[in-house]
Amino acid sequence: MAKVGVILSGCGVYDGSEIHEAVITLLALDRAGAEAVCMAPDMEQGVVNHLTGEPVEGAVRNVLEESARITRGNISDIATISASDIDALILPGGFGAAKNLCDFAFKGPDCKVHPQVARLVWEIVTAKKPLAAICIAPALVSKVLGNEQLAHQLT
Repeated sequence: MAKVGVILSGCGVYDGSEIHEAVITLLALDRAGAEAVCMAPDMEQGVVNHLTGEPVEGAVRNVLEESARITRGNISDIATISASDIDALILPGGFGAAKNLCDFAFKGPDCKVHPQVARLVWEIVTAKKPLAAICIAPALVSKVLGNEQLAHQLT
C-alpha cells in the first residue's frame, strides 16, 4: 500500500488548511487504497474568526493541534517525517499554507518557507517521488525549488 504524505497547515480556510481540499484529498487517497500520512509543523499560528474573517487579536493556536481536528488525531510533527517514510507528498491549500507553512501571505515573492516543510519538499523532489500542491500551495513549492536554472517567477 502506498503511503502518501499530506502536509496540513491548521484547520480552516482563513488561517489553516482549507477543509474541503484537505478532506477530499484524504478521501481520494483512501478510495485509491493509499495510506495517508498526515503531518504539520508543531508551531504557533495566528487566529482568524471564520464568521467575520477578521483576525482575533492576541489569540494563538498550534498548527499541529489544529490540523489534528481534521485527522481525528492521526497526525505527526513534520519534523519526524522524511521522504523515506512516504511514497508521495500532497499539500492542500488554504491560507494556512501561505501563513503557516511559509509567509507568502505577508511577504509575497520574498517569502520564507518553514524549514521542515522546505526540507521535506526538497527530499521528495530529489528522490523523484510525486509531489502535488493545491490552490495557494504551489507558491510554497516554487519558492523551495526555484533557482536561476528554472527561471521561475513567483507572483
